[in-house]
Amino acid sequence: MSSAATRPNPVDYDPDQFRMTLGDHLEELRRRIIIGLFGFLGALVVCFIFGQRVITFFCRPLIDALHHHHIAPQMYTTQVADGFMVYMQISMICAAAIASPLILHQLWKFVAVGLYPKERKYITKYIPLSVILLLTGMAFVYWFVLPVSVAFFIEFNSQIPLKYDAPAAQSVATTQPTMLNVPLIGGDPRPLHDGMVWFDTTQDRLKIYLNQQVRTLAFGPDNLLTPMITLPQYIDMVVGMLLAFGLAFQTPLVVLALVRVGIVDVPTLKRLRKYIFFIAALVAAVIVPDVVTGMIALMLPLYLLYEFGIFLAVWGDKKSKPAE
Repeated sequence: MSSAATRPNPVDYDPDQFRMTLGDHLEELRRRIIIGLFGFLGALVVCFIFGQRVITFFCRPLIDALHHHHIAPQMYTTQVADGFMVYMQISMICAAAIASPLILHQLWKFVAVGLYPKERKYITKYIPLSVILLLTGMAFVYWFVLPVSVAFFIEFNSQIPLKYDAPAAQSVATTQPTMLNVPLIGGDPRPLHDGMVWFDTTQDRLKIYLNQQVRTLAFGPDNLLTPMITLPQYIDMVVGMLLAFGLAFQTPLVVLALVRVGIVDVPTLKRLRKYIFFIAALVAAVIVPDVVTGMIALMLPLYLLYEFGIFLAVWGDKKSKPAE
């Protein structure tokens, strides 16, 4: 019987008392990869079904910001396959996120056989906290940082005026027959007939009904800059911010690990508080340059994460000393 067949439960054994051959390791790795791959493919099928709704969910902060500034909430593509590639990208990212518990569990099953009981105890103790911090960071980006950032930059662009020497405008009577009065409607009228023209106030777009289809014409602000945001670039920005803040919210565990390894101690971390506060303020100023709403609200969570890491380090030392 092979050693892989008689391997003990990876919860209460010592790796020094159990050895696997190279072939057993490869067979175990292959089995874990296959299980994780099947989980990912199953989640990918589900994400393909709801892919369009997921794209709309990612674009919701931008849509709300554009609508708030009375700009047509419409995005653009510059390549033929941009929409399809974004659809595939979003579906695969969401499938990986959905299947991540299964994938991490399989990875843990493979790695745990080489760890000592004390090491396994530390990892299983802080993995739930790591997942919570990751999800908290992503939710913080989507519900606060992203809306504030997008609103700030759109507001900034809309304040740059268009100035040039134009000829004096001619006065025209509003009752002149050539003037077109477009009705303002919140939504689409019913019933629709070919040739109907109206302005949808809910979407800030001029709509024309032709050949049993609604055609739209987007309007931008009357200034020097008008947003023409492409879908791939926006999705890349959102995904990058989600990953960046998800990893940044792992700061408490990084601080705890540095203390446990012995690279720094708690008194040194406390002396570095003013420098960490300055770095958090600098990062918040770069990401959200709005001092009143965005910068302060982003700076405080980043600094509190550092303080939470110090708390974990102190709390861990108090628990480890009696155990020793």
